Amino acid sequence: MWERFSYYGMRGLLIIYLTQHFLFSDERSTLIYGAYTALVYVMTIIGGTLADRYLGQRKAVTFGAILLVLGHGMMAFEGAGSREILTFEGTEYELTLDGRGGDANQIIVLGDAQSRIEFAEGGTVIAVADPDAVGLPAEIPFSSDMTRTVQEPLYVNILYLALALIIAGVGFLKANISTIVGTLYGLGDPRRDSGFTLFYMGINLGSFLSSVIIGYIGIAYGWAWGFGLAGVGMLAGLLTFLVFQGWLEGRADPPDAEKLKQKVFGPINVEWACYLAGLGIIAISMLAVMNPQYMGGILGPLGLIMLIFLAGYAFLKTKGIERRQMFAAIYFVLAQIPFWALFEQAGSSLNLFTDRLVDRTMFGWSVPAPVFQSLNAGFIFIFAPIMAWLWIYLAKRNRNPSTPVKFALGVLMAGLGFFALVGGMGMSGEAGLTAVYFIFLIYFIHTMGELMLSPVGLSAVTKLAPARVVGMTMGAWFLYSGLSNFLAGVIASTTGAETIGGQLTDVASAKATYTDVYTQVGLIAVGIAVVMLLISPFIKWLMAGADQRMESHPEDTEAGGPSMDRTSGAP
Repeated sequence: MWERFSYYGMRGLLIIYLTQHFLFSDERSTLIYGAYTALVYVMTIIGGTLADRYLGQRKAVTFGAILLVLGHGMMAFEGAGSREILTFEGTEYELTLDGRGGDANQIIVLGDAQSRIEFAEGGTVIAVADPDAVGLPAEIPFSSDMTRTVQEPLYVNILYLALALIIAGVGFLKANISTIVGTLYGLGDPRRDSGFTLFYMGINLGSFLSSVIIGYIGIAYGWAWGFGLAGVGMLAGLLTFLVFQGWLEGRADPPDAEKLKQKVFGPINVEWACYLAGLGIIAISMLAVMNPQYMGGILGPLGLIMLIFLAGYAFLKTKGIERRQMFAAIYFVLAQIPFWALFEQAGSSLNLFTDRLVDRTMFGWSVPAPVFQSLNAGFIFIFAPIMAWLWIYLAKRNRNPSTPVKFALGVLMAGLGFFALVGGMGMSGEAGLTAVYFIFLIYFIHTMGELMLSPVGLSAVTKLAPARVVGMTMGAWFLYSGLSNFLAGVIASTTGAETIGGQLTDVASAKATYTDVYTQVGLIAVGIAVVMLLISPFIKWLMAGADQRMESHPEDTEAGGPSMDRTSGAP
């Protein structure tokens, strides 16, 4: 719960922080966000492998939690922020905001004097509310080449390092914490499902609370307060784990304690080599978030190599039913991509859209945009038990949709969610604010899609992949999850608009761009979903016999509960 509290709280603020505090463009901000969330998934492969072979889950989780405390804590060091300087008739003015979030006003500053400003005529004219105060005419022409951005390199690099620490920390912690929960219960233990239900609720409780509390505090009181609270949350999680780790009774200890003491290079033993590998992850991740435009050139070939490897293994090392099931596992690993690429707009483009182009006033209170990210976890609280009951009810009547059909419906819901939002945008006119209930609607539709796809995805992979390569197949799942998140960043970057201080200069143009992009991705998702529905009988045939294999070989899922790793979008 505390780890998710810190992660989702920081995630809710991040894209607005990048655009308003550091004045990164929308395009760069969304690419940084996409690279960051992609690496969070990819690095779980390394963290999980090191834990399985050397460290054990307890040491890996402790190390990951320490990195997360450092990373979230460093996010609170914000500096004075970047400055946007406008040069007009030889005089330099600062263009900035009088607050944070979508309710902040654009202002122009000269020394101690300032005036509110607005952009008119498609962002080509600045209207100055109090021209005498700053010695300007009531209207001045504007173009982007009249401004320059001055950044604080120290604090920009602190930002990159903080994100890299969080990436490495999640890499060592997230996959291993799920494995720990699974090892607490023996085969056939009736408490197993209840234990994972508590774990599931903890994930969503942390996500829900952080989106509301940190999302509000970060906007209302200051970035440092929001990010600092996220760091406090992670520290609480670390202390909880350290104090109560004795209750694990050795279940998450290293597989070979003596091997950890073996020297590998001078005084460095195996255990410290694993920790140094974590430092390597930090260095690589920092370079990646500094240069997010190159991530596609890395993740794309990696994804292709993994696909060739999985398919080659299926052809060369399996046969008969096992081969069919391996290909079904490959299908589900790939079929998740379109859903998460759209679902993960929540933290990037949809967050910016909510901040800038939605009437967020509810009961007289203008709700900060990050708070709306709590809707996903809130809807899961309400509807996950209902969906679980529904599948049982349908199964008793032989009407329960197959796993491939549920997957297709999940992708369909992702597309329909954006169609609903585009409809709401159209109802508000060319430059009007979209009604807030359409944000509720898109989160509801996407959550229903998640509940159809996420709980069955990893479970299906563990059932279908041969026991000897289930770890490798799970690694492929996380790799393609990372690829999905980077693709989400690329999609979000196409919604980028011209901004001053992180606020739009041309609302109508920005809204038109969102409409075009969201319509296109909605159509693509629906098209993919239709194809998935058409081939679902074939995929069901490939899967035949998986449940019987699991009944005869229950050790294949001894780790237990990997499907929880992606609940509520959680890596």
